[in-house]
Amino acid sequence: MRLNCDIGESFGAWTMGLDAEVMPLIDQANIACGFHAGDPVVMQNTVRLALAHGVTLGAHPAYPDLQGFGRRSMACRPEEIEALVLYQVGALQHIAAAEGGTLAYVKPHGALYNDMMRDPAVLSAILTALERSPLPLALMAMSTANNDNLRQQCAQHGVPVLLEAFADRAYDRTGFIVSRNTPGAVYEDAGAIVQQAKAFAAGQPIQSLCGQPLQLEVDTLCVHGDNPGSVQAVKAIRAALEELV
Repeated sequence: MRLNCDIGESFGAWTMGLDAEVMPLIDQANIACGFHAGDPVVMQNTVRLALAHGVTLGAHPAYPDLQGFGRRSMACRPEEIEALVLYQVGALQHIAAAEGGTLAYVKPHGALYNDMMRDPAVLSAILTALERSPLPLALMAMSTANNDNLRQQCAQHGVPVLLEAFADRAYDRTGFIVSRNTPGAVYEDAGAIVQQAKAFAAGQPIQSLCGQPLQLEVDTLCVHGDNPGSVQAVKAIRAALEELV
């Protein structure tokens, strides 16, 4: 199982995350494309850092919402979503190509990611963008208790899917992550984060927030590196996964 991280989310003089510390620990970098965070220089530096550590490059497009960090849904038409995904992916791919790299997948960010998982029209717009892209790109999407519809839509567009789980988030009984506004939605205890990561890696069920067992298919595990504590958790997850192997 691979580890992925949302990264390259600084902007101008404002720094977000400990990218240099977390990059050596992950396998896949979800790089912000400038709509919710990141700028051309940050994108370029993040691509260089990822390539230096042999990390796979992925685009992390969002709604055009810098002020809200891409966490607010926007009333975009499907053709607008398709265009904004193509725009962001194209910008990052051009930077990646200039550095000798290429993108392998797309993981939408924040509200766009959540809307994609709840609204078939949003998912279809994103998949249409990936289908039309000159690059062969996979879609990284949330694994839930039933991934049949997601797999079917991806197959219809000829887009491979990477099923993602979260080490530090609580889940409801249907396999969706719980809203950040809900108490207990985000785990702070490193031990609990590592334990959930190990369960995913071993193919074992986790416990939903309501106390029921939940079994998820997982190709890649999302981790975070936005503070010293989270970086230590990623180190512990990496060590635990290596022990399982």
